[in-house]
Amino acid sequence: MATRGYSLVQDFGSLINNPKYSDIEILCEDGKKLYGCRAILAARSDVLNGLLYNGMRESYENQISFPTINSVGMEIILEYVYTGSVKEESLNQNNIIEAYYAADYFQLLDLQGIIIKMVQNFIEKDNKENQKNFSPELLSKVAEIIPSLAENDDALIKLLFEAVATTPLNTIEFGRLSFSALHHLLFHIHGKDKSFATPEYEVLRYGAILAAEKVNNNNYIALIGCLPTLKQIEEESVDMNKTFVISCKNISKELKPLIKYIDFRRIEGQILVEIIEPLKIISEDIIINALRYIKSNNPDLYYIRGIPSCYKSAYVWDKCGSKLVIEDNGRVVRAQDDINSFQAATTKWGIESEGIYEWNVIVEKTNDNICIGFGGLSKSQENKFMLRSDGICNGSVNLSYCPSFKDGTKITVHLDTNKGTYAFTVDGIKYPKVSNWRNFPDIIYPMVMLRSPCRLRIEEFW
Repeated sequence: MATRGYSLVQDFGSLINNPKYSDIEILCEDGKKLYGCRAILAARSDVLNGLLYNGMRESYENQISFPTINSVGMEIILEYVYTGSVKEESLNQNNIIEAYYAADYFQLLDLQGIIIKMVQNFIEKDNKENQKNFSPELLSKVAEIIPSLAENDDALIKLLFEAVATTPLNTIEFGRLSFSALHHLLFHIHGKDKSFATPEYEVLRYGAILAAEKVNNNNYIALIGCLPTLKQIEEESVDMNKTFVISCKNISKELKPLIKYIDFRRIEGQILVEIIEPLKIISEDIIINALRYIKSNNPDLYYIRGIPSCYKSAYVWDKCGSKLVIEDNGRVVRAQDDINSFQAATTKWGIESEGIYEWNVIVEKTNDNICIGFGGLSKSQENKFMLRSDGICNGSVNLSYCPSFKDGTKITVHLDTNKGTYAFTVDGIKYPKVSNWRNFPDIIYPMVMLRSPCRLRIEEFW
């Protein structure tokens, strides 16, 4: 029974790396030889067309060499060239980076887009199922290929930077994230308000241990013993009197590229004095300057740089009013039927550090009985900063702040705790800041007040 002629993808798939139907050998970086059809390759890639039909040696020889592309990447290229797609099972941790940069070499932009989407899906699926994702390994592979990684605007690099930055370093086993990848990551987020999940001490700890590993295995093992995790410190489960012998000078030399991207002012003074300073891997000037800052009248810096990544997942409602219903994994809050009195709901976590924060609230159903904004929970600081559904803002000089809400209205709350100001954007129109508002709570919670039959959805603003 004939099987050909029913599926173009299946028929062309049978030609992939098939010596019987090939007229050109493809020599890869790792020495492996693959097979292809010159006409099909040229028809599918301008780069291959230029190489195979340029009148030069490659035009009439039956071999072409790619000394910078290994066979695992080239196999994905051939699958895409012949079938127009790539099966999800064809891509894995071991070949996806090579395939991506092979696609870049051959200017196959659609294939690059497919790979980025697959990586994104892998990460989202693993995070949802609380499984270990392979973004640290993938970022380490990219760091081997691209020397100027941190300054690169490539979409895959940005995706991996975000995935690793929002993963606490102390959950990434040593050996999964390379020193070079960590270096590029810290450069990428240095001085920027990007989501980050790791306290600054843990950043130093992770980088120092990787630096010690570059010296030798004995230093690597010793420094793990010298630098406990924050959890171990809090639980006092570390023997600080235990003696370890380390090569301070050599570790300090290897660690040097990271030092400028670590903010020692964000590390607790006691840890600086009792744990870091005795190791002699950080210069005294850096430690003294950090301690001087901590002891000064300057406001304390938060112990995590950028935007703590918990805030990215913090925009879920946490029921406060007893007659409110939380739905859709915490994204939606609604009042039960026949609720005549206002009920308040806040997010699960509050905002404690200074910075700029923004989030969206979507009015899925309104009855003109809604207040949207933020406030405090403590009895001494119950101030509420709210925009009402009739367009009245309680902090505005002009009480009439914006049009009334209707079903589908989208409100973005803009909060700048540095300047003590806030503002609202309503259906794409940003209204004036409410300036110099006093008595912000110490811990600020995104908040809504509603009564039936209102229904509100919250989402992060990114």
